[in-house]
Order: sequence, then structure tokens, then C-alpha cells
Amino acid sequence: MLLLTMIARLADGLPLAASMQEDEQVGRDLQQYQTQAKQLFRKLNEQSPTRCTLEAGSMAFHYFIEQGVCYLVLSEASFSKKLAFAYLEDLQAEFHEQHGKKVPTVSRPYSFIEFDTYIQKTKKLYIDSRARRNLGSINTELQDVQRIMVANIEEVLQRGEALSGESSICSRVIKKKKEKVCFCFAFIVFSLIFLTQH
Repeated sequence: MLLLTMIARLADGLPLAASMQEDEQVGRDLQQYQTQAKQLFRKLNEQSPTRCTLEAGSMAFHYFIEQGVCYLVLSEASFSKKLAFAYLEDLQAEFHEQHGKKVPTVSRPYSFIEFDTYIQKTKKLYIDSRARRNLGSINTELQDVQRIMVANIEEVLQRGEALSGESSICSRVIKKKKEKVCFCFAFIVFSLIFLTQH
């Protein structure tokens, strides 16, 4: 689940927009994570990695820096990193389109708080797509198990055909060997008869 999203200017760590999960139980803990996120924004600079995941116990911060702006999301540690970064890239594209030119000139925190509407909609899409993907992956796993079972049965059946094919080949070889032995025996007998007469 995506719990906290924040966008800040890289140069000075000024928060530009934010969105938090509206859950009273989670809310108290989120204040602590929000404080950590603000501290992180103040420490980041142009030399910082542009994409990074920072573990925070059972949670993880994922951030993405692009064009002087840092996009950060807090998620459960089990949430897909790939999906988290796709979410941040989606936010970056829209935020840059709407507010990119104004970022260097704003002076007060949360100047683009109205961007929260877009963040909420996008977050819902990514959470819903994760649920759909999870159902899809369970379905795929079930189909894979069925395919494995069918493949195993087919392998056994094919192995049976191969074994019966091998036994018929063995029968033919034995028959030919018997014929050769009979021919050799007959040749020896005729050779002995011929030699005794001469």
C-alpha cells in the first residue's frame, strides 16, 4: 500500500505537495515518517542517486529525482518496487507538466497542494492495479501448476510409448541375432561336411 507521497524541491528540500493515507491508526505513525521524509529532502542534492529505496523497518521510502524535484513515496516494504517507481514516474510527468516552470520561483511550503487530487487518483489506480495484478498472478500460477501436471502426464505417456518402441526394437534385434546365430551354425555345419568329404 502507498501510505505517504511527498514532492519537494531538490535545491533546498522545500515541500511542494503531499498526500497522506487517511487512516487514524496509521496517521500517528505517518507523522514520524513524514518527519523522516523532510529530513531526507534536506540531505539530498545533485550528487544523490536519482532512484533509491530506503528501508525503514516494515516500510520503505522510494524516491525519484528528476529536473530538480524529488518525488517520494512511503510504502509497505512488501510493495513492488517496480510499481512504486512507476507511480513516481507517473506523478513526475504530470507534476512537471502542470507546475514544472514554477518550481524554482515558489517560496512557501506546499505551494502546489492542489496536486493532492491528482496524487490521490493516481495512488488509487496503482493500488487497484496491484490488487488486479495479484489476482492475475495467482491465476497464472494456478494455470502453470495445471500445465506442469499435464506436462508430467504427457511425459509419462511419451516415455511409455518410447519404452514400448524400445522393446519392439529389442525384439527385432534379438530376432536378427537368432537368425545370424542360426546362419552361423548352418555355415559351420556345412563347412564341416564339406571339409570331411574332401
